[in-house]
Amino acid sequence: MTRDLDHWLATEAARRDDHGLTRRLRPRHPRLDGTDPGELVDLAGNDYLGLSTDPRLVEAAVAATRTWGTGSTGSRLVTGTTDLHVELEEELAALTGRESALVFSSGYLANLGVVTGLANRDTLVVSDAHVHASLVDACRLARSPVAVVPHNDLDAVEKALRGRPQGRALVLTESVFSVLGDAAPLAELAEVCDRYDAVLVVDEAHGLGVVGDGRGSVAAAGLADAGHVVMTATLSKALGSQGGAVLGSKRLTEHLVNKARSFIFDTALAPAPAAAALAAIRVVEDEPALTRRVARVAATLAAACGIEHVAGAVLSVPIAGPREAVEAAALCAEHGVRVGAFRPPSVPDGISRLRMTASATLGADSGLDRLDRARTVVSKALASVS
Repeated sequence: MTRDLDHWLATEAARRDDHGLTRRLRPRHPRLDGTDPGELVDLAGNDYLGLSTDPRLVEAAVAATRTWGTGSTGSRLVTGTTDLHVELEEELAALTGRESALVFSSGYLANLGVVTGLANRDTLVVSDAHVHASLVDACRLARSPVAVVPHNDLDAVEKALRGRPQGRALVLTESVFSVLGDAAPLAELAEVCDRYDAVLVVDEAHGLGVVGDGRGSVAAAGLADAGHVVMTATLSKALGSQGGAVLGSKRLTEHLVNKARSFIFDTALAPAPAAAALAAIRVVEDEPALTRRVARVAATLAAACGIEHVAGAVLSVPIAGPREAVEAAALCAEHGVRVGAFRPPSVPDGISRLRMTASATLGADSGLDRLDRARTVVSKALASVS
């Protein structure tokens, strides 16, 4: 059996190598202050507001660790819920304009929880072809009939809902798509869902903290009070911490406390990241200039890449193939800029892309020189593989 496993693993590794799809872990060093010429300019991470190293978040996490310890000690329903979790949920709901929030230990688990908690065999799940892998896996776990529709295709969504034999339906989308970087037509999707008695689930992983003065795309689209719109979010991107949440009505979160297996059976989010996320929410509320700075940086990078419009902090440039994407990313790294090389299966349509992200740290006075360097390096790298 061991020999068979080793042979299979070796065969799989060779197949990945042949197609340029091998992935390797590359540890990063602690972030410096930007004055070291050897430090890479980070256009790959999701720390959009630069809050992961903000002293206010660090101190909040340290204080929570001293008070509550390093772990949450159990699931949310046993010993894992602290005053911090309750306060975090209240302030998340207030930030986004939702009635209630429920915190999970990751955004991945929040997406698993909301779909499996709401869908059953009499529920059609209509999923955009480019939703995050967590929503794809949620569809599989829900064991519901699934219709995958072309990206941002309102007509296809309406057709699936109109012709369904199932009594209930969920429509899954992202507010700002994690790889493509474009925006979903949320107002139009919400109208279609309302017309056909469906629930719209919006993954705000890349919208919260970035769009609508940081309150997210759902609020910016005027849907914060829409009862048929459910929002999920991560605390690990613009909020610079870790964890996830589902936001909606109080009745919804109470239902998930009783039905979402990824909430019920998972160890709760630790106190340190809960406190850090809480501190980040307050920064977003008090400093709207941060989100405007991200938009300016994104526009600067978009111009360098020939992108006409960017919806949030994510920029995506199609590349000829996986090897070319890796080559372009390596060239950027050689010149001091870190970018993402996204290849199948991370890209559902099979098109490899160079993925870049904007950060408020590059829009600050101390980061402008680094932004200019990044813009020059990326343009040259793209020209070399075009």
